[in-house]
Amino acid sequence: MSAQAPSAVILVRAAKFLPNPATAADNAFQSEAPEGEPDEVISARAVAEMDAVADALRGAGVRVHVFEDDDHTRPDSVFPNNWLSTHAGGVVGVYPMYASNRRHERRSDVLEMLKSSYRVQTIIDYSGLEPDGIFLEGTGAMVLDHVSRVAYTAVSHRADTHVLERFCTDFGYEPMAFDAVDSAGVPVYHTNVIACIGTDVALIALEMIPDVARREQVRERLTVNGRRVVELTEEQVREFAGNAVELCGRTPEGRRRYVMAMSARARRSLRPEQVAAIEESCEIVAVDIPTIELAGGSVRCMIAGVHLDRRPPGVETEPTAAVEAIDEDPHTADGRDVAGDA
Repeated sequence: MSAQAPSAVILVRAAKFLPNPATAADNAFQSEAPEGEPDEVISARAVAEMDAVADALRGAGVRVHVFEDDDHTRPDSVFPNNWLSTHAGGVVGVYPMYASNRRHERRSDVLEMLKSSYRVQTIIDYSGLEPDGIFLEGTGAMVLDHVSRVAYTAVSHRADTHVLERFCTDFGYEPMAFDAVDSAGVPVYHTNVIACIGTDVALIALEMIPDVARREQVRERLTVNGRRVVELTEEQVREFAGNAVELCGRTPEGRRRYVMAMSARARRSLRPEQVAAIEESCEIVAVDIPTIELAGGSVRCMIAGVHLDRRPPGVETEPTAAVEAIDEDPHTADGRDVAGDA
């Protein structure tokens, strides 16, 4: 298993997808649904796009866990990376969400699958901070360098620096917080729309970090172990070029292969030299997801990576400790919608 690129992912097949009105105010990447188009048609297109992403990742040799969701009150459940992260050593993070109608995206059935199929030792749950108005939306708010143990974070009301410090203490990361804004001065709502960190390459819109000194510190930290930085423009970020994720797949012969998953729209925005720089270390897997992108997120937002050791078949599940759990059982799910390992 690669430290940076997980070989398994979790996707949510949201049957009732729609752009979320509760997140439109601070998500400058979000668009309204086409006027006059029935919700059922939009949702059906989004399901087809999610299926296409799952098929593309399976085709690249990535293990894909798909969870069904037909709850019409969870319009953004297709983006599980905001409430869940997993880490080497068997640690799972659960996060506080800004929009109240996103908080019940947290699902106990997903956690139970992780505990039964992978070695999970500890679940650290920060969701009890929500009543205090403190939020850190998982690997949307943080872009994690699992190799150098750095948590890159664009500060916003969805990424509180106090809970970021707690996360870094609990999980053993160095915080690298910075302000990031677009050309109109609007803060970037999630770090993962402007940055993607792979094993040997990073995509990042450094120009959107206005503090020049901090910008250079971020660049230096990204390259300290020889990683190549591909600089994105704000225009490319608006095409979701930063919302990509490196994964570790397998060839049909069983050889390891690294892939950079992104949307077709993001891929089209890249210049030839940027594509060449990415493809020096990984193959680009691009899928067209225009309906899902209406919600202001793209392929990276759809993927919760599994950085856990897999259990051998037939091994009994070990007890899992709950640490820093503000709520004993904060997850709201009926548990009936699990789809197994693909």
